[in-house]
Amino acid sequence: MQVSFIIPHKGRFEMLMQTLQSISLQSCDVQEIEVIVVSQTPEIQHQTLLQDPSIKLLVCIRPENDTISALRNYGVTQAQGLYLAFLDADIWLSNNWTQQMIAEISVTQDRIISSAMQICEDDAPPLEKIRTSLSNAEIDADVAFLPGRNLFLTKASFDKIGGFPEHLITCEDYFFTDQAAKLGKLYYTSAATYIHLGEDKAYKAMFDKEIWRGQSNLQSISGRNIPLREWPSFIAPPAILLMFSLSLFLLVFGQVPLATMAFLVAVIPVFVYSLRLYALADKKIRFVHIVKFYIYYFPARAIGTVLGLFKSIGVKTH
Repeated sequence: MQVSFIIPHKGRFEMLMQTLQSISLQSCDVQEIEVIVVSQTPEIQHQTLLQDPSIKLLVCIRPENDTISALRNYGVTQAQGLYLAFLDADIWLSNNWTQQMIAEISVTQDRIISSAMQICEDDAPPLEKIRTSLSNAEIDADVAFLPGRNLFLTKASFDKIGGFPEHLITCEDYFFTDQAAKLGKLYYTSAATYIHLGEDKAYKAMFDKEIWRGQSNLQSISGRNIPLREWPSFIAPPAILLMFSLSLFLLVFGQVPLATMAFLVAVIPVFVYSLRLYALADKKIRFVHIVKFYIYYFPARAIGTVLGLFKSIGVKTH
């Protein structure tokens, strides 16, 4: 067995089946592929997930309280492949994904993880286009971080990294790829692509999901060196929410000048981030949509970061 696909799963059978279908359509020899679905939804045992009998499929049921990292690590214990492909359960791969990932990881000995570029349909909603543009900030280059939804590496490299951090509920991919970067390079290529089927498409749903995503922000700092360019992602959300709340508080007490100053301090980072993303997206996304994205994003991240200090925030799907 050459490639083991490992997919953590909870709910959303339709997207999981689309993910498995894209694996079955790979241009490589599918008999060299095995798929390990590690699920927290027992009903999966009654589902017909894969129509192609030539692909080896293993479904494992794990406890509800396991983190995504624990699901992935358990999947590795069942894997027989020389290569490990970590996917989320809502990913549609380009047909050449497997072949190209093997090629990319084999180019140089110091490349430890490869990952494909995210794309979306031309008629995708603005929020999905924004998310896609953020994912593609650096293309065909060595990067400092790769998202966990789309990772490819050898089993030997995984063992050297030490697995995913099971103590983190979210942000586990930051921690994992940071540990990997100490051993080799992380490469993000446009030679293969994927569509994130479960990508955020509505702002309210994104707001709720960002609260969940933000809960392990501070915990993910422990045990790794934080580069200077990453610090604003930790500082900006709570600072913006704090200054905006302060402006409202001052306004209630009639301190208009001070309220205006606090409001401007909150707004300026939103404007700067929006300009950066507008340029990153080659001005193909309307500026108003980008501003709206950050108006939702920053407060949600701040709320999640604070709540994560006191309790775990659950999610129905992953």
